[in-house]
Amino acid sequence: MTTTSPAARLRLSDLAALASIGLRTRKPRAALSALGIAIGTAAIVAVLGLAASSEAGLLNEIAELGTNLLTVANGQTFSGATAELPVTAPGMIGRLPGVTNVQDTGTVTGINAYKSPLIPPIETNAVSVDAATLGLPAAAGTTLAQGRYLNAATARQPVAVLGAATAQLLGIDRVRPGLRIWIGPGGTGGEWFYVAGILNPDTYAPEIDSSVLVGFPAAEKYLGFDGHPAEIYVRTTDTQAAVDRVDNLLGPQANPENPSQVNVSRPSDALTARAETQGALDTLFLGLGAVALLVGAIGVANIMIISVLERRSEIGLRRALGATRGQIRAQFLAEAIMLSLAGGAAGVLIGAAATASYAHSHRELLVIPLEAWAGGLAAAVVIGAVAGLLPAIRAARMSPTQALWTV
Repeated sequence: MTTTSPAARLRLSDLAALASIGLRTRKPRAALSALGIAIGTAAIVAVLGLAASSEAGLLNEIAELGTNLLTVANGQTFSGATAELPVTAPGMIGRLPGVTNVQDTGTVTGINAYKSPLIPPIETNAVSVDAATLGLPAAAGTTLAQGRYLNAATARQPVAVLGAATAQLLGIDRVRPGLRIWIGPGGTGGEWFYVAGILNPDTYAPEIDSSVLVGFPAAEKYLGFDGHPAEIYVRTTDTQAAVDRVDNLLGPQANPENPSQVNVSRPSDALTARAETQGALDTLFLGLGAVALLVGAIGVANIMIISVLERRSEIGLRRALGATRGQIRAQFLAEAIMLSLAGGAAGVLIGAAATASYAHSHRELLVIPLEAWAGGLAAAVVIGAVAGLLPAIRAARMSPTQALWTV
């Protein structure tokens, strides 16, 4: 009576070594198959990482600037025309309990800034001229990049401060002694104004970036400004209750006769909403990443099917030497998972590098969420298992004689 000895148990380390042999002997083909997985994983990691980095940077900037800024602007009349804020509006707002700082700007209509009076009046580059109070930068959340801001003396003289975008449009990269710009309706009508400083970009008040700021007295004296504010920047005590209370009273306080013609907003709310909803477009790129993963899965399945056909002699020999169907199935399934995992790991590294490069170039915080790289690797493993399952089952079903006979 003959007895059949039980099949040797295939340890996990032996399975990994056995699976790696099939990949190492076909390096070019394995690399190309893993490339699809790597591209898809990199896309997923990069999209989630870039979105998280941008959101973290924006929220951090909001935290630094504070959420206690409210703005009051001209609304519209019932006929659709632009309403006008009273000259007394800033002073009235400053009387509200909880208000700590009130600064304002006023648009000088019909006036633009030029590098020279020889520039045609129609080429304004969308640069407006605004009258501004002396404490505007601190209230609006910006700082000086170069030079000096207006003071009690220069606010009465033909002196201007440029917003960040305005300086670029006028081709001014630094403040030099005697630097002047032409402010007026264009052509011969106008006045030379000396440039005192350049502001940094303003996160809360981007309208300041494209403005030329002059003092209220200078605007009235040299440019015919009527003195009415167009935008009022209000800082409150840094509590939610104080902000909400002032927010509810700003309209009637700024224009008691027509409170409905006043637009009140909180810039930090708009930025926070943008940070939370900026992932809408990211969904598209995540979909493209998923498509790349699908293509990669097809590539893995293709190489595993070809591998089974090419290695029938190996399968037959192993079966003849005592390998079970389960061991054959485990071997080819492990190869597929290892192939996808290698592509996923490469994709995570590529996506992380792309995110780090973007964050560094834009001076943002580097944030790569756990679900980005962990999810990418998990997706690669699942794809490898699914893609390799059918070829593994097909290999396991081959009998030793059938595998050796077809060689």
